[in-house]
Amino acid sequence: MTPEQSLVLEFPAWLHGTTAAILRKVRTEGRWWAREYLETGAFPQPRRMRQVAPGEVLVMHAGADFNLGRTGWWVHLFAEIFTHLDECIPEEERERAEAAFESFCLGTPWGALHHAVSSPPPHGAARMANRLASLLRFWEVLQGSRYAFRFGRKYTLEELMEDLWRKTLEAWCPGGPASVREHLALSVERMARATREECLEAVLRVMPTVVEMDADLKRREVLRDPGFLRERLSTLPPKKFEELSSAYSYAVSGPLWDWYRELERH
Repeated sequence: MTPEQSLVLEFPAWLHGTTAAILRKVRTEGRWWAREYLETGAFPQPRRMRQVAPGEVLVMHAGADFNLGRTGWWVHLFAEIFTHLDECIPEEERERAEAAFESFCLGTPWGALHHAVSSPPPHGAARMANRLASLLRFWEVLQGSRYAFRFGRKYTLEELMEDLWRKTLEAWCPGGPASVREHLALSVERMARATREECLEAVLRVMPTVVEMDADLKRREVLRDPGFLRERLSTLPPKKFEELSSAYSYAVSGPLWDWYRELERH
């Protein structure tokens, strides 16, 4: 933890309320951020913050809690902000604005959490390493909360990262530290400086575990075969490979499904 950080966790106040109220506020805040960016070239801090009490539950996925009228922290609705930014920022400026907004977000605990839990594409190794490194910088302040991601379960931060990232961490650092935080730190270090070949090996390690995880994928023997996977990965255009080079499990599932559908057609 850097000296200037506080262990008091604060999130944008508009992420607290009922889902209907938050969706109305997200629209307003997204448009305000867009106007500020177009006028100044930067994104200011939210106009109002609210403290997250220790032990409070942050809802991180739409399927984690179906009581939509309940007042609480519906943090997964932060993703709606991107829609309203795009509505107000000219198309020719969007790529630059998206990069600036991600950089701004990663300097905050709430933004780092969003990009680690609900990472928007692309999922290149260097980009994901930067996102996960940001989460590590805010680890202490974020670990006091509890997280709802799957229905009926409340996670610690360690448990949440274990659920979401263990397969990817094992792909980068097989048999790494038992502590998820330490395993994450070691994986981030390797991911940040990885060559294409190192990324390829990590992707090859994670793909069979993703096949096992997705019960709807058939042709499992073929889709787990290292020779088949290496051959198919070698045919991907460089940009397509870069987009999954972090070995993020959700990113590699897309090509696996493409190859499965192709196998079914023949």
